[in-house]
Amino acid sequence: MATLTDTTRTPFAGPSLDEIESARAIVGRVAEPTPIETSRYLTDVLGAPVLLKCENLQRTGSYKIRGAYNRLAKLTAEERERGVVAASAGNHAQGVAFAARELGIHATIFMPVGVAIPKFQATRAYGADVVLSGSIVDETLRAAADFAAETGAVLIPPFDHLDVITGQATLGLEILDAVPDAATVIIPIGGGGLISGVASAVKQRAARDGREIRVIGVQAANAASYPVSLTAGEPTEISLVATIADGIAVSKPGALNFEIIRDIVDEVVTVSEDDIARAMLVLLERAKMVVEPAGAVSVAAILAGKVAPNGTTVAILSGGNIDPLLMQRVISHGLAASDRYLKLTIMLPDRPGQLARISEILAGANANVVEVLHTRHGRGLQISQVELDVSVETRGTDHRKQVIEALRSAGYDPVVDDE
Repeated sequence: MATLTDTTRTPFAGPSLDEIESARAIVGRVAEPTPIETSRYLTDVLGAPVLLKCENLQRTGSYKIRGAYNRLAKLTAEERERGVVAASAGNHAQGVAFAARELGIHATIFMPVGVAIPKFQATRAYGADVVLSGSIVDETLRAAADFAAETGAVLIPPFDHLDVITGQATLGLEILDAVPDAATVIIPIGGGGLISGVASAVKQRAARDGREIRVIGVQAANAASYPVSLTAGEPTEISLVATIADGIAVSKPGALNFEIIRDIVDEVVTVSEDDIARAMLVLLERAKMVVEPAGAVSVAAILAGKVAPNGTTVAILSGGNIDPLLMQRVISHGLAASDRYLKLTIMLPDRPGQLARISEILAGANANVVEVLHTRHGRGLQISQVELDVSVETRGTDHRKQVIEALRSAGYDPVVDDE
């Protein structure tokens, strides 16, 4: 790992501390210093103080405004005249559109055909021309690159550019200004723009102060290009699997980002879809924070036991732009992943009083019924049988077991939906 002591020129590929400080003056024209909140719940889980850096409360709903504005602010007059183009499923799109509006630059933003409507509307509301193209972000990126080649518009990459990385790095300075004793910073990773910037900032600042700081990156397991790439020793493309964390679903690391992460990031871990859903639910209930799936993976890593305690820990919540319909599905999934939502199928004899009996058992077990489907027409049912599908709220793993046991003790054989 590189030793970062020279603030004028670093021995690695990232920005120097002086460059990051200069970017802070530029980024500060539009980006708000976001709050850092203590989480007692996560502190108990980790066994060390945990604070949340709330970039979900940033203007445009994510940290992306930092890198986008820093990059656009450095364009020449001739480049500004040509306009800019970007491709994104949401946060980078909004960051570029907002920055372009503030700087008086025309922006064209390419977004995937299935992009969430709120993200599409927000990007267009910032004044950008929005073009829907491609079913996945990689296809959308190619369309944006083709547009840049045809029109001369300046392509603004989402992560693989020094100006973008330097803009994101200003977040690291804010963290250490507010939490000078931070020992660990946990950061979501997609292409690597945020973590390569923040790691550059906090590692150099800590080295200047004569101490060390640990940086841990987190990827969704279904889109984990960095573990593969770090093992291979070079940026390696992977096949993506569908993930709710679409904001960090990138098939190949950025070249510059990879160099920085390889040299100075201490560890990269992955989290499952259930881990992410559970983290979003915890943030909603315990911290009163609406956080998108990609922005919640830092907390997911803590809840999943992927982070060892090591002094004061700061988890970055990188964004809060989530489609309400997705939020609804994620909450249901998070409840199930936390053993607080139980779906059962029970075969009953077709005679009066059976449904009332099941209701009595569930009530006796203090389980709250959410939904019931009672049918005589299921495939494979005997003429004398009915099928009961019932969904109930439970208080957790132990209560879930009690509900199932209560039904079995009464002579029923419930089939659990996820078993």
